[in-house]
Amino acid sequence: MENDNSSHGSSSVQDEHFRYKKKSRSINGFLTRYFLNPWTLLDGERLKRVAFGDKDESKPHKTIIMLGETGVGKSTIINALLNYMLGVESEDRIWFEIIETEEKQADSQTVKVTAYDIFTESSSFSLTIIDTPGFDKTEGKKEDLKIAEGLLELFGCNDWHREIDAVCLVMSSSTVRLTERQRCIFNSILSLFSNDVKNNFVVFITHAPTASPNSIKAIKDAKIPCAQTDNKEPVHFRFDNCHCENFYVKCNSEEQMEQLFQGYQAAWDLFKTSIEDFWHFVKGSKPVSIQNTQSVLIYRKQLLENITSIRKEVHAVQHKEMLDQAIEALQHHKEKEKNITFTYEVDEEYTEKVPIDPSSRSSKEATCCSVCKFNCHYPGCWWVRNLSWCTVMSNNKCTVCPGKCDYTKHVKEGKIYVRKTRKVKKTNEEQKKDYVSETEEHERRINQLQEEISTQEKKITTQVNKCLMCLNFLQKIALNTDALCTVQDLDGLIEEAKKKKHNKIIEALEQLKKPTQ
Repeated sequence: MENDNSSHGSSSVQDEHFRYKKKSRSINGFLTRYFLNPWTLLDGERLKRVAFGDKDESKPHKTIIMLGETGVGKSTIINALLNYMLGVESEDRIWFEIIETEEKQADSQTVKVTAYDIFTESSSFSLTIIDTPGFDKTEGKKEDLKIAEGLLELFGCNDWHREIDAVCLVMSSSTVRLTERQRCIFNSILSLFSNDVKNNFVVFITHAPTASPNSIKAIKDAKIPCAQTDNKEPVHFRFDNCHCENFYVKCNSEEQMEQLFQGYQAAWDLFKTSIEDFWHFVKGSKPVSIQNTQSVLIYRKQLLENITSIRKEVHAVQHKEMLDQAIEALQHHKEKEKNITFTYEVDEEYTEKVPIDPSSRSSKEATCCSVCKFNCHYPGCWWVRNLSWCTVMSNNKCTVCPGKCDYTKHVKEGKIYVRKTRKVKKTNEEQKKDYVSETEEHERRINQLQEEISTQEKKITTQVNKCLMCLNFLQKIALNTDALCTVQDLDGLIEEAKKKKHNKIIEALEQLKKPTQ
């Protein structure tokens, strides 16, 4: 896609520049930066939408998604695309920014999915750029959840475009090999998309004034699924990133000024060539419907929710140990003579409501059933205030708590129910009082625990089957399935189940790991 600014004439381009300059804050330098004033359409917890310019339905529209680690230069490339659409040339010595890359760098770091709708008179097309949170060394795999939630919300908007033209993975030329952590994070991000996006997936290499064979090798070694050239090379575009620098160097002679301008011109030429090559690629590529990617995001979310439920269930399973103790206590009870005084201890289970750890990065609130004393939606309960709208409610009834109680029996607050056990001493004097009734109570308790164990095992098995259904679907249409690390992280739960001697639960969890091996 060529930016046919010539159809508008240089005077109309300059007129458009003049209007934006007049309305924008600026900073002077070797080139003058102008900070544009787009308007915000939506600013939610997971999604922000920004618009710039007047929408023209007669122009073709393109949509691209930007992915990359924090600090690799995604914002600079977004600004570069804007300047290309505005027809800015090197001799203009100006640079427009829709994202401030220097003055407010800390504030401008993307913390949620942000969609920029850009409409300019100078360009023959309109553009939506979807900027995603940069994944960094501290957040790790949590970033892909932010991106998934934001994209799902964006794709669900009624006025949203139904096609993706390109997905751009931005990486620095200093990346000569991917660490194991980077590889896992990249795979996790790639697993958000459907496999029909592969031929629209490209790589942007930043801070690369010259060819970057080591970076290309890193992409190939990591087996990142992306579009390929006729020579089976990853389709990539490189940028110097200094084409928009202020060049504050003080020049004492015309010769120094000439050298400075030559460097600036070389960086600008690379920028323009790369942008034009990229748009040529976009023009020749077939847009991809968001339908499959939307399905991947939905099934991936369901997978994560089911695994979270499995994790909570396994943590809550104390009954097998308690069953063994109850049987042992009953045998002990029958073997002792009535007149022998002895004491013994058993574990007694109880439920306690405790505040959510304020340092936790999970949700700060939970929706709980006051009747069942059950955590119905935690973590993940963020925005709902009217509990009848909560995702765990159906027809004003909870689908999670054992009693399927009405939503009015639920409360959303910064507390959750925790299952605990405590040591309780039993003495022979109590047994002497009603030996027979205690024997019956022991037997009743054993039967109750056996039923509860059976119920929990069936519940976990059902959730495992739901996970398997999600995994099978994702393996068919997801761009990358190596990154279903959430499933591979079940080793700790399997070890916990082994300690609690729950063989059926162990078998179910082992079955869940098989599809990813």
